[in-house]
Amino acid sequence: MLDDIIRDLPEVVQRYFRRVFQDSTSINTQSVKLSQEGQLRTSKEGHWMSFSASERIAADERSFQWKAKVKIPMGLHIKVVDSFKGGIGTGQVKLLSIIPLGSETNRVELNSGALHRYLAEGVWCPTALLPINGVQWSALEDGCAEASLSVGESRVSLVFRFNDEAEVISVYSDGRYGKFDKGYQKKPWEGHFRDYREVNGISIPLYGEVGWWDAGQLDLVWKGHITKAEWA
Repeated sequence: MLDDIIRDLPEVVQRYFRRVFQDSTSINTQSVKLSQEGQLRTSKEGHWMSFSASERIAADERSFQWKAKVKIPMGLHIKVVDSFKGGIGTGQVKLLSIIPLGSETNRVELNSGALHRYLAEGVWCPTALLPINGVQWSALEDGCAEASLSVGESRVSLVFRFNDEAEVISVYSDGRYGKFDKGYQKKPWEGHFRDYREVNGISIPLYGEVGWWDAGQLDLVWKGHITKAEWA
């Protein structure tokens, strides 16, 4: 069944799917719930803050919801909820999980940026990257392939780079929307993945990091470990 689904894809992408799906039934998996631990910062000059998070990625819905508790000074914390569903991106921040600090939803830039994130995080739910879930693949040089996806009014593309073991080791966009001091801007954005492990029939990376390119330098803003993955 997998061979029928991927037969027309670039060879490197076919190798990837054969690598990550360890048995014939695992391609029926449509969602994953992840537990994460890591660090993040809001800018390249900002301090790193520890977080713990849970995330659900659903391939059949083309959606994700990320709920994080971020430690801040004086023993306080903020709750961050980022989501994407039905083509709409949403972000919420609350102090002590109660006091609203910011909320935004359904902006063109936010929707596009959230879709970029969903496509990149498909490495944690590989079914989301299959053509049956809307992803279009095209071959590139040097062990890379481009993945494109349309949801709602947004269409985005990412360059996926694979190693010799057919694992995705990085994703790259030459222009993803992000929110900076001057408001939303498009900047080059890149993510790295490593430490692939098999979890109940599917191989995923247990470490990831992402950042923005600025003045020829990649400034990381998020790095995290997957501590638990449950398929549904």
